[in-house]
Amino acid sequence: MVNEHAPAADPATSGTSGFDERLSVPWWWYLPAIGVAVLLGAEIHMGYPGIRAWIGYAALIPLAVAVLVWLGRVRVQVRDGELRAGGAALALRHVGRVDVLRDRDEKQVALGPDLDPTAHLLHRAWVRPVVRVEVTDPADPTPYWVVSVRDAEGLVRALGR
Repeated sequence: MVNEHAPAADPATSGTSGFDERLSVPWWWYLPAIGVAVLLGAEIHMGYPGIRAWIGYAALIPLAVAVLVWLGRVRVQVRDGELRAGGAALALRHVGRVDVLRDRDEKQVALGPDLDPTAHLLHRAWVRPVVRVEVTDPADPTPYWVVSVRDAEGLVRALGR
C-alpha cells in the first residue's frame, strides 16, 4: 500500500522526472514547403528537356523536408540531474526561480527589451510558451535561460518547482 502523505522524491535532486520534448515544426508546415519546392522544381523543369527536367523535383523536395526536420530536431530534456536545452546543459542544483511566460506581450518583452545578451536562448517561434529559468551558479556568467516548450507545466514540475 502506498502512503499518500509520504514526501515525494525531489526531482531536483533525484533526477527521475524524465521530461523530454522535441520542438518539432507543425505538421502543416510540410505542405507549403513541399509546394514551394514543387514550384521551384517546375521552374527547372521548364528549362530542361528529358530526364534532366526532373532533377529539380528530385533535389528540392527532399531538401525542403530535410530543412523542416533540421529546424525541429532540437530537444528540451530533464534527465540525469540536468536541464538540457539543445546542446547546453544546466545542473538542476543551479536552477533558481522558474517563470512561465504564456502571454504574447510578456513573451515579446522577455525576448526583446528585457533580454540579457548573456542569457542562454533556445527560442522557436512556432512554440508559444516560454520558460525563463534563473541560473544560481556563481561561476556561470549566464544569468538565466529562456527556453521554448509546449508543456511548460511539465518542465516546471520536472525542475522541481
